[in-house]
Amino acid sequence: MTVEKMDPVEVFAAGEKGRGLRVTKEMSAGEVVFAEASFAAVVFDSLSLQVCHSCFRRQVNPHRCGQCKFAHYCDRTCQRAAWDEHKQECSAIKNIGKAPSENVRLVARILWRIQKDTGLVSDTQLTTLDLLEDHLSKICPEDLKELKVDVQHFYNYWPKKSKPVGEDYVAHLFGVINCNGFTLSDQRGLQAVGVGLFPNLCLVNHDCWPNCTVILNPGNQTALDAALHSKRRIELRALGKISEGEELTISYVDFLNVSKDRQQLLKKQYYFDCKCEHCSSGVKDELMTAVRDSDGHKPSADVVKAVTDFSLQALVKIEEARTEGNFQEVVKLCRECLEKQDPVFGDTNLHLLHVLSIASEVLSFMHQFSEAAGYAQRVLDGYTKLYQPNNAQLGMAIMRAGVTHWHAGRIETAHSLVCRAYAILIITHGAHHPITKDLEAMRRQTEMELRLFKQNEPVYRSMREAVLSDKPLMMAGEQIKAAS
Repeated sequence: MTVEKMDPVEVFAAGEKGRGLRVTKEMSAGEVVFAEASFAAVVFDSLSLQVCHSCFRRQVNPHRCGQCKFAHYCDRTCQRAAWDEHKQECSAIKNIGKAPSENVRLVARILWRIQKDTGLVSDTQLTTLDLLEDHLSKICPEDLKELKVDVQHFYNYWPKKSKPVGEDYVAHLFGVINCNGFTLSDQRGLQAVGVGLFPNLCLVNHDCWPNCTVILNPGNQTALDAALHSKRRIELRALGKISEGEELTISYVDFLNVSKDRQQLLKKQYYFDCKCEHCSSGVKDELMTAVRDSDGHKPSADVVKAVTDFSLQALVKIEEARTEGNFQEVVKLCRECLEKQDPVFGDTNLHLLHVLSIASEVLSFMHQFSEAAGYAQRVLDGYTKLYQPNNAQLGMAIMRAGVTHWHAGRIETAHSLVCRAYAILIITHGAHHPITKDLEAMRRQTEMELRLFKQNEPVYRSMREAVLSDKPLMMAGEQIKAAS
């Protein structure tokens, strides 16, 4: 966060929810309410060799730290930018011979930052880490046992030359990151690659139908002069109009669960009972569990239960086959499941949408785009009725469907979906996010192809077939040579 400009937010007492944040001026859809650099952040253990430990971009062949042999970076520019954060970590990893778990690494980075900069690192930081909730008193015995193991691993890792830290405070920080850690995505926003702590973001309360969304801006470390670099940061963006004095909210969980399941997830992970309007009134639960209505006749409860049980068992087998890379089996299982589901479940039923989504994704991977596009369209039709209009997950789903239709040769539908996705992601991600830039390029390309399609469909089809098959392009019986 910058110190030159104060953000239009303030802390207030939010009743049963404790503290919250509200805006001090009206905000419009797509506006950045505030941006915040991480207090500390780490890459997941499982992706430590594939993701830059500075900007969190995925890399095919990253540059490895020559000292600890653990941290990886885009290049030496990123490595230099991260050295201040990595310096003590590098020495600690060398001393014990291996890197500890991501949670231990994150707590250590937090403590090194506190000891270096104190608990307040900018004029716009609205809370200290001491005041953040750890919910240690609410943790179940099994999780508490795991936390104590993490604390012990921390002390095995914490250098003896570093300032001693009390066990209670270390446990507090583990509790804080367990319920306040923010998952960081890669540069395309498609995969979770790490976790970080953002103090101001921790003050934003949950709502299942929120007025804001959070995205990671990886920053820019390409300039040779490190002084021109911009830090990775989260951006809290307004999904629609937010009135002055209105509380800011984000969703901690995906909305695509019935209200009781969302409440259980929130209680287990964040230790509170969600009483938002959508949970209290079960809004959209009926759609998420919808059954087929044929001329006023609905399947019996026994039939619905049988197909639901079949679906749950099938999804286990589908995930096993997908993990094994047996994609033919995945498609076979999905088709069998859909045969059972289609006569019974409504178009917005979550079990049906789950299978349709997997089928579309795997068929696209197998280049069976025509069938994949049909399933993708059905997924979109369901999601559109369930998600709020500017939901980032909906935007991403529309984008994937647009790409699938594009590959299937359905250029009119593809361009329409790409434009629709862009209209959502320009709000949720902003114009300068890598995924929005990709969409803008895609929008220009599909617009050009659509224009050609409308001018002369046979020529368009011939050009498309030539590109896909890598054959010479023919027009009027003659080969068209590519310009040199």
